[in-house]
Amino acid sequence: MAKKQKTKSAAKKRFKLVGKNKVKRSKAYRRHLLTKKNAKTKRQLRKGSYVAACDEPRIAELLR
Repeated sequence: MAKKQKTKSAAKKRFKLVGKNKVKRSKAYRRHLLTKKNAKTKRQLRKGSYVAACDEPRIAELLR
């Protein structure tokens, strides 16, 4: 009997499966050194985005 494949913990924390095989992610550059970034940049970094189409299958496999 084969073992079940575990979800990768790192991927679970960073990505979310939504809709038809879309993978949602948060944007980079929002963790530190925020004082030198202007308000417009920080506001735009709040929004989520989607993983590139070429990377979707690889990341979706980590989440299963």
